[in-house]
Amino acid sequence: MTTDAVREQVMKIGIIGAGHIGKSLVTKLSAAGHDVKVANSRGPETIGPDILSTGARAVTAHDAVADVDVVILSIPPTGIQRIAGLIKAIPNKTVVIDTSNYYPMRDGTIDAIEAGQVESLWVTEQLGRPIVKAWNAIGSGSLAEKGAPSGTPGRIAIPVAADREEDRRVGMRLVEDTGFDAFDAGSLTESWRQQPGAPGYCTDLTLEEMPGALAAAERARLPKRRDLVVAVVQERVGDGKTNPDAEFGVRVARAICL
Repeated sequence: MTTDAVREQVMKIGIIGAGHIGKSLVTKLSAAGHDVKVANSRGPETIGPDILSTGARAVTAHDAVADVDVVILSIPPTGIQRIAGLIKAIPNKTVVIDTSNYYPMRDGTIDAIEAGQVESLWVTEQLGRPIVKAWNAIGSGSLAEKGAPSGTPGRIAIPVAADREEDRRVGMRLVEDTGFDAFDAGSLTESWRQQPGAPGYCTDLTLEEMPGALAAAERARLPKRRDLVVAVVQERVGDGKTNPDAEFGVRVARAICL
């Protein structure tokens, strides 16, 4: 498929996860004209009408991954382990996009990641297939509120990493469809540069600023910086579950990680 064809194609998309990130992806991608199905862990009847307001359909997880061009996983790593069998059964040509990030205080300890394995590569091992890493490096508030038309000055960029070229093209096109500039961040091996604690993670950078931020990432410092950001946010929010407003989260991430 040519790049122009990718840009013009209406895609069939199944999204698993209807939390802060998943909800925005459902509404934005269906508003962009794609055929979107969404599933969560509690059943389609629990998905509210606000998530379906732009035309998406609530389905089961099995239905979400059936007869689609793209599957987007908007769930934490523990959820990825639970649905791995479902994903392994879909055709190899289906593009799988992962938005997850590892937070040990939420997810429990994953020994391989703690030992230094790149989060995206750990996900590929669980699923037994290639993936795209996208939308993981933007806060949920910014994703919901800060999308803008292509060419808008100061438009926020989102890094996209993948190993297969077709996967990369599809992932970048869909990022653009959600209102952000897609930045080609290279292979999954290098996707640690967009993990929590990195300069390009949740700092709302432009397309011009993103290359320098990814290049400046220091792998050994990511976990400590990640945990510092979480500590500051939790002190502000209090309950450890509520997301901060978009501007506060960006200010904290910039102060600690840039």
